[in-house]
Amino acid sequence: MLQANTLSDKGCRVCRETGMILGLAWPIMITQLAQEAMGFVDTLMTARAGTDELAAIALGTSLWLPLMLTMIGTLMATTPLVAQQVGADREAATGAHLAQAFSIAACLSILALFLLNNSEPLLRLFELPEHLARKTAGYLEAISWGFPALMFFQALRSFMEGFGSTRPVMLIACAGVLLNIPLNYLFIFGGLGIPALGGVGCGYATAIVFWSGFILATAQLLRSARFRQVRNSWQWILPSLTALIHFLRLGVPIGFALLIESSMFSVIALLIANDGAEVIGAHQITFSLTGVIFMIPLSLALALTIRIGQLIGGSEHQKARFTARIGLGLTLLIALANSALLLLAGPELASIYSDSARMIELTVALIGIAALFQLADAMQVCAGGMLRGYKDTAVTLAVVFLAYWIIGLPAGHLLARHWELGVAGYWWGLLAGLTTGAVLLTSRLYRISHARTTANSTADQLGGQRLQ
Repeated sequence: MLQANTLSDKGCRVCRETGMILGLAWPIMITQLAQEAMGFVDTLMTARAGTDELAAIALGTSLWLPLMLTMIGTLMATTPLVAQQVGADREAATGAHLAQAFSIAACLSILALFLLNNSEPLLRLFELPEHLARKTAGYLEAISWGFPALMFFQALRSFMEGFGSTRPVMLIACAGVLLNIPLNYLFIFGGLGIPALGGVGCGYATAIVFWSGFILATAQLLRSARFRQVRNSWQWILPSLTALIHFLRLGVPIGFALLIESSMFSVIALLIANDGAEVIGAHQITFSLTGVIFMIPLSLALALTIRIGQLIGGSEHQKARFTARIGLGLTLLIALANSALLLLAGPELASIYSDSARMIELTVALIGIAALFQLADAMQVCAGGMLRGYKDTAVTLAVVFLAYWIIGLPAGHLLARHWELGVAGYWWGLLAGLTTGAVLLTSRLYRISHARTTANSTADQLGGQRLQ
């Protein structure tokens, strides 16, 4: 009977913790999908304005997206910093981290404005036709004016998510998608006194959406009862250099890890540029499909950052380790479901994108490889998310660099060119790199969680002996 009760209690703990994690994760997933939908809408609507307009935003996006991910990743340090303060019941102290995030967001905004408004030297390296270079530069300049709002919005988003408040961000992201459609129509095709601007207009529409998101997030911070304690105690004080360095030591590795991950597929696209349109198309279709389903483990990883951070802040190290185990179990289930989806529906998914038998055949082959690395990909991203909750990011950056650039890309190039596997070789190389990353990051998570739990238990024992 005692054993049955123990098993029942453990089952209840698992269910409660799973509910906590999924309650944080599902709004984040919708937020991520809404952001993906904005890019889809931009591409779809701009394509109707002409191939040159579509090419301009495609080239422009390939330049500003890595910059955005690096900057957003840096500001994501706000989440574990705030989560640990919330877990320690020091919500009033979180205002200092928001001030740090705003200060860094302001600096990043200035840098983004400078880079995106001076893109001509970089575009000349691509030897683009004059009219296409001009349109691309115009699109980058247009979207640059939304970057300050995007940076401050990310600071607010990370701050609110540190409190576990993920639903308001979800609603703001969904509102942005709905607003983006009419704004795109007005600025791309013209109307209400606004001239037709084509791809450049898409940039202005996106910038306005960024500003609307920042305004809504600010309103949420100012009116929500969840942040009343922060509002009552917060005074703007310029952060100290020491505080900013601590923030950057946590955030910069996150930003560069995102840059490394996002740039890998772009590099592969460049390496297969001369392999033919069908090969490039198969790679792009597979990348698009896996990118959408990757939102599920990514959202889980962001939720686990919040949950682990709050538990560590409350010195609940044993519970944090228990949560890490639950997180890895959920990751495994999600990865298996994603793999099954790709394997079973691969041909049908590929046929949505193309009627070419050759391209469908290539795509199905790549989808099969992608199905195999779902487990490794999900494990490495979720382990990295939990390590962020422990404020352990530098090692994650080193592991990501090793996995992608030391193992994944060289192995892929060897398989593709010397073993003549073609584009499939690069995807097999990704599988090798992701597997390495998953093993190393999961091992790191085990060591960190075990060390924290052991240290906390030792401290409790010493404290008890002193009391006696």
